[in-house]
Amino acid sequence: MVKTSKFDAADYLKTPAAIAAYLTEALETDDPAYICIALDTVARAKGIGDIAKATGLSRESLYKTFKETAKPEFETVRKVIGALGVKLVAEPIEKQKVA
Repeated sequence: MVKTSKFDAADYLKTPAAIAAYLTEALETDDPAYICIALDTVARAKGIGDIAKATGLSRESLYKTFKETAKPEFETVRKVIGALGVKLVAEPIEKQKVA
């Protein structure tokens, strides 16, 4: 019998570049639940305790913030993003060319 383990993206998010790429893809989905899952994944990769300390938020508060049904306040997201070692940037939306 072959043994398998559950895939966890957090195991692969070791560099700021990998974290930025992962979060960029999540943000591009425009799905709030998926974005919360991605933030949770990256926070676990960095260590929830470390993120709590860096943001001044409790671990419990962070767990609630990252629930799929959560609607975190922008200030909380801003603090977490900064603690993850990345920043939010704005890019123009490219319009699709009509043939």
